[in-house]
Amino acid sequence: MKVICIGRNYADHAKELGNAVPHEPVFFLKPETAVVYPGKPVKLPTNLGEIHHELEVVVAIDGYGKDIPANMALGFVGWYTLGLDLTARAVQNELKAKGLPWEKAKAFDGSAVIGDVALPLAAGMDLRSSSIELRRNGTVVQEGRTRDMIFPVAELIAYVSQYMTLEPGDLIYTGTPSGVGPMEPGDIFEGYMDGKRLLNSAVSKG
Repeated sequence: MKVICIGRNYADHAKELGNAVPHEPVFFLKPETAVVYPGKPVKLPTNLGEIHHELEVVVAIDGYGKDIPANMALGFVGWYTLGLDLTARAVQNELKAKGLPWEKAKAFDGSAVIGDVALPLAAGMDLRSSSIELRRNGTVVQEGRTRDMIFPVAELIAYVSQYMTLEPGDLIYTGTPSGVGPMEPGDIFEGYMDGKRLLNSAVSKG
């Protein structure tokens, strides 16, 4: 199982971090040990400094596919939910400044949180008309609309499949809107999509 994460897929988020808006999808991988499954706490590592939350729509692949055409890509989605892509921000900034890969800041254990409600992708859905919202201890900290993705889900699946075979169980994190920020032990994060809560995660020390 692969965890494939898309970076800078909302222009407002790219701008809030001072990054250029990409002309093609930017993606990186996390290992299976990064996944925090429903019902498990988010354990913040103690050796990476401040950890930031990034709310994302997550789609799960349910078939094998290589060089998938965009008009067939959504047929490879088994279900979708919300997730949190966690980032050690200071570490990432240091790596970027040195021109080094991001994995130390992005792929640590417990850095890919999965929502506790998974929804099937109904026929005709393209995941381009939904609102998403993240609440930290009851206060909204991130909100956005999937129509604002630079590259929609179907294009992401098609693009990634040009470089690696997608397999059943693979997860694709599709990018985050603006509003990313720090997490602290004791926080409760709730993720909503079209008003329905799909993610409910408690944060503790690692």
